[in-house]
Amino acid sequence: QVQLVESGGGSVRAGGSLRLSCAASGSILSFNVMSWYRQARGKERELVARLTSGGSTHLADSVKGRFTISRDNAKNTLYLQMSSLEPEDTAVYYCRAWVSYGVDYWGKGTLVTVSS
Repeated sequence: QVQLVESGGGSVRAGGSLRLSCAASGSILSFNVMSWYRQARGKERELVARLTSGGSTHLADSVKGRFTISRDNAKNTLYLQMSSLEPEDTAVYYCRAWVSYGVDYWGKGTLVTVSS
């Protein structure tokens, strides 16, 4: 069973930066897509950033120019570099690893709080 463990969340003032990490228990090369989602209180979970095994990336419009998704295959870790954080970025951030339809894994999340 694959385990994903997020870390790096915390409290930061608006304009600050954080780097989230998602450590996988196995090789991330086995995942076709790895993604970051977030869920703010009272809102639905939304896609923040996606990285395919081929290296293609997608970022939500709300984070373009501020967030970057990357991975370190040797460390089996996915990252989300977040800069110019805004209060609206406050949420629990989740890591997802997708293998195929019906086969995907989620971490338990890490909380990011941005104060104005």
